Amino acid sequence: MLRRLLTILLPVAFVLVGAVVAPLGAVIAQQQTQEVYVDRLGDAGRFAALARTALETDRDNALAQEMSRYEQLYGIPTVVVAPDGEVVTGSGDRERMRALVADVDMGAGITAALAGERPEPPTTVWPWSSDPLVVAEPIGRDSEVAGAVVLVSSTDGLGADILTAWGWMTLLSLVPLALLVAASLPLSWWVLQPVHRLDEATTAVTAGDLDVHVDAERGPSELRRLTESFNTMVDVVRRALERQRAFVSEASHQLRNPLASLRLSVENLAPYLKGEDAVEAHAVAIEETTMMHRMLNSLLAATRLESVTGSEAVELTALVETRVPRWRALGESRGIEVVTDLPEQVWAQAPAGGLGSILDELFSNAMRLSGGDRIEIRADDGEEVRIGVFDNGTGLPEEEREAALGRFWRSPSHQNIEGTGLGLAIVADLVRESGGRLVLGDGLAEDGRHGLGVVIVLPPADPPKESDDDEPPRP
Repeated sequence: MLRRLLTILLPVAFVLVGAVVAPLGAVIAQQQTQEVYVDRLGDAGRFAALARTALETDRDNALAQEMSRYEQLYGIPTVVVAPDGEVVTGSGDRERMRALVADVDMGAGITAALAGERPEPPTTVWPWSSDPLVVAEPIGRDSEVAGAVVLVSSTDGLGADILTAWGWMTLLSLVPLALLVAASLPLSWWVLQPVHRLDEATTAVTAGDLDVHVDAERGPSELRRLTESFNTMVDVVRRALERQRAFVSEASHQLRNPLASLRLSVENLAPYLKGEDAVEAHAVAIEETTMMHRMLNSLLAATRLESVTGSEAVELTALVETRVPRWRALGESRGIEVVTDLPEQVWAQAPAGGLGSILDELFSNAMRLSGGDRIEIRADDGEEVRIGVFDNGTGLPEEEREAALGRFWRSPSHQNIEGTGLGLAIVADLVRESGGRLVLGDGLAEDGRHGLGVVIVLPPADPPKESDDDEPPRP
């Protein structure tokens, strides 16, 4: 985020410095052009005064020698042009002077000078311009114009001087630019620090830590208000979840004793019952109290399962192997064979501290509801990690599989089997919150039955880095 903000601020700083430097560079070029023009105009005026005397006395040798020395000294050819455009004299031979006059723009400065007017100052000379600077000064004034003095000055030196001035200006502009860049770093950090803290806090909340609190004392006032609102929101959510879980837990515990007393009272009525209808109603009442007791136990288990938040890297094979002996013992008590098909090692991003409880829930459902005699726990890895519980029972029709993930849903064929219909729905929510998904499909196909396979699909994870002194990770 800091890089993105600097990507915005630094170009703005460059644009601001450029917006100041560019006009200043144009002013420098214009000023230096004007200085050179004034200097050349003064030289042309001096030669015009000399040329007027020379033309009046018909003695131009001294003028030609002066112009020649001027060209040798400054490298600027000078020409005296008659009113008809013919070259009278110059700093070199006549042929070169005629060619020089032919190359310059007669329609602009020279024509105006021959008309007795001083030409307009030239436009700004840029370093990349190759046109010479032509200065024309009339000899005489008004109707007494006897010709014009023309100086053809190269702009190479002027362009080099302008470039040098621009170079120094660019170097000097780096100072405020460096100050802007240096100021943008702490400014960006000051602005983004509350955002970083909010991002870290949001990640912690996503991982299930609702006790997180963000410091709201630093940063811009708008972000401080946002931080305070975030802290308030987290507190409200935490208290709401705590009240919800406490209510379910306390209500379940509070109802246990009355239900136990009610069942005991109903059972104690057995000696006083007369007639088959009374005995049948008594049995139904006992069964209903038993179902209510199981419902309370399921609600407590669901509350514990829903307390799992966040995700962590888990090695699935080691996790399953710690539970296989218990599962096999439970399976033997019901005549169910429990087998595994696991890779040597596979890591996945799973619900933090809750994958074992989730697998226990899936195994319990398979034992109670499948109606089969074989359960297989299978895992494999690849782009996604899959671990599932497969049975060879009656399974679920395809049209019921989506509904099975809803809360309190019970299959019509399982209405007389203990359970609340909460476990699978809670498992699906927990897996989804950790970045995975729960898939219901076919199980172990045997004797015309397709069974049911409940598969948890999880994103893969890298094993945590360990030092020599670290203990091995626990599943």
